[in-house]
Amino acid sequence: MQNFFTVALPLLATVTTSTASLPFVNYKMQGPPPPVPGQAPFSIIKEFDLVDEKKTAIREVALPKPKEKRLICKGCNEHENATLAFFQERGIKDRNALATIMGNIRQESTFVPNICEGGSRTSWSNCGGGYGLIQWTSANRYYGLGDFAKKYGGSPSSLHTQLRYLTNEVQWQQIEDRMKTPGKSINRYMDYAYSWIGWGHHGARTSYAHDYASRLITVEV
Repeated sequence: MQNFFTVALPLLATVTTSTASLPFVNYKMQGPPPPVPGQAPFSIIKEFDLVDEKKTAIREVALPKPKEKRLICKGCNEHENATLAFFQERGIKDRNALATIMGNIRQESTFVPNICEGGSRTSWSNCGGGYGLIQWTSANRYYGLGDFAKKYGGSPSSLHTQLRYLTNEVQWQQIEDRMKTPGKSINRYMDYAYSWIGWGHHGARTSYAHDYASRLITVEV
């Protein structure tokens, strides 16, 4: 009789694994990838097919934009609130600083951008001096407004153009950092504003500033 014997060979070296035969494992996420510059951050959600556990789908879910606090002016008109928003975008956050800016513009022009000295409403070219939000009077500042509008676009009689011009003037740039410094009194901010506007008549600008300070309320946007 022929003798038979079996040899036990190591199987680990001859067995190959297939991903199709692996059991389903629900791997935990390690956190969303870092946001791509210029794109809104998102989180990744893995959705598993309950019938075929090997099928998954990935979808991106945008994260909600965080809210920020802003000051708005209760009872103010469109030009007043647009001006308030503009200076907050410039980085001025202090209530008294913003109220001081508002009080000065109200004294100069009552926020009417096409107002000429004396109260008439007219275009920039028909005024000749003492024009706009802060009553640009000297020749270099008055004609500077027209040159700015021509160079960068917009009407010299519009609110937005005048606000852009205002913050490009050297008189404003010399005080902007001080207006961005919080915690000062209206009177102190008014000292800075004088070197910005250089008024000859103080008028009610300080009273207006206190009035605005009392009407600025914080909202989340």
